[in-house]
Amino acid sequence: MTESDLPVVQLTPGRWGDPAQTVEVPPAALAALQHLGVRRREAEGAGGPGARADGPDADARAGAAPQELMELLGAEHVQVDFAARWAHTRGYSTPDLLKDRAGDRSGMPEAVVYPGSHDEVLRLLEICSGLGIAVVPYAGGTSVVGGLVPTKQFIAVDLRRLDRVSEIDEVSRTARLEAGVRGTAAEAALKERGYTLGHFPQSYEGASIGGYAATRSSGQSSAGYGRFDQMVVGVTVATPRGTVELGRAPMSAAGPDLRQLWLGSEGALGIITSVLVRIRPRPVERSFEGWRFASFTEGLDAIRRLAQDGPLPTVLRLSDEAETAVNLADPEVLGGASGVQVIVGFEGTATAVRRAAVAEVLAQAGGEPLGEEPGETWRKGRYRAPYLRDPLLDEGALVETLETAGFWSKLPALKAAVTDALVKSLGEQGTPPLVLCHVSHVYETGASLYFTVVCAQTDDPVAQWQQAKTAASTAIGAAGGTITHHHGVGTDHREAYAEEVGPLAIESLLAVKQVVDPRGILSPGILLPHQG
Repeated sequence: MTESDLPVVQLTPGRWGDPAQTVEVPPAALAALQHLGVRRREAEGAGGPGARADGPDADARAGAAPQELMELLGAEHVQVDFAARWAHTRGYSTPDLLKDRAGDRSGMPEAVVYPGSHDEVLRLLEICSGLGIAVVPYAGGTSVVGGLVPTKQFIAVDLRRLDRVSEIDEVSRTARLEAGVRGTAAEAALKERGYTLGHFPQSYEGASIGGYAATRSSGQSSAGYGRFDQMVVGVTVATPRGTVELGRAPMSAAGPDLRQLWLGSEGALGIITSVLVRIRPRPVERSFEGWRFASFTEGLDAIRRLAQDGPLPTVLRLSDEAETAVNLADPEVLGGASGVQVIVGFEGTATAVRRAAVAEVLAQAGGEPLGEEPGETWRKGRYRAPYLRDPLLDEGALVETLETAGFWSKLPALKAAVTDALVKSLGEQGTPPLVLCHVSHVYETGASLYFTVVCAQTDDPVAQWQQAKTAASTAIGAAGGTITHHHGVGTDHREAYAEEVGPLAIESLLAVKQVVDPRGILSPGILLPHQG
């Protein structure tokens, strides 16, 4: 099965992904959890959030929407019932899931509206601006950084009806995709014409095009296809003041590239309603393989050589010693030796030629080939891994991730600083955690670091993680890393982002916001500090 064959999944609060898909914690993992001090805890709340949505007083908890929106969109496209509002509450970070499980209703929108066109988005923003009602765009709902919870009461603008692939230009190799198109649906539509977007983040089953653009998403094949913001050549945005449409040519010297102002703006400067993206022919060949290196340092040097001097594969991923040990069900895959694993993937034509050239570089750097089995195992399990978090939470484990990026020369110290901060913070609160790390996105000048943390939950796991995340964020800043490589800023990283770019940069963005959003209704407190 390839990415274009995956179905569109409608996410629900409290658990990740397709409700029909279930994953059990392997026995070996259960034994490992005991060594971390993990003990199964009784579920909190009376029946969980799903029961609350269907409770006898659900209607009494209905929200409200202005009559003007009813008239604009039609009553069937404005929902104020509890179930609809609950389904648009928060995202899918571990704290989000823990709050959902506890029935925490904070962060619920007052209503959910479903515009069906750019013009309807434009008009509803004009209405809400006139009334002083905050709005937050909702596409796939997969934020893990508080990107769906503003600092004041709001209406959720669900973009699922903006679901058209409205143009495919095979001469220019571009496609116009509306913001509500799911990643899986975009790939399926492009497949019919022999093309691919090539953007496959781990949130792929639930994420949407608008979310990709608004957060500058990065997918597993970024070494070959680039980040999403590199794929976008045009963008259309609705603001309370009118439409912004950018990208009449692939490149231009006509002033600063304002496309990049709205890409990554997370709804704070407008609602992206469509993008014009670069597409590529579907790969004729695909292959994945594994390599072993004696240490993370050696593996890092090897992938740096590929990133800087080539040739670059489509997928390039390095797991550290701890992640390698956890991910390998069979330690004999590494020949019975310790070490780290590199996953290399190739897509396109004449992949055998590139494989040989990459293999030569990796071998010269001290790598040992492991064949295709490790690579294919990783590829096939890529979208199953997030499903494991829910049963781990059920067992009483705290499982969460964070990421950063830095220049090659700073990566070793950055990795050590973040790991140390997590171990110290969570160790002070209980049993020391297991901290895993991998590199999955590489550039000529640097790379990303993605951390996964597992430990026993305390009585207040949300506060437990917030303390650890604060420590890790401080360490990232001190070590010269960026607060986020692809998760986005949201509300969780807002203060760290402001410190990273400095007060003048934030003041400049707030000045832009004042022009396009004078009433401050767009995602208040998300990305930028709330004014007013």
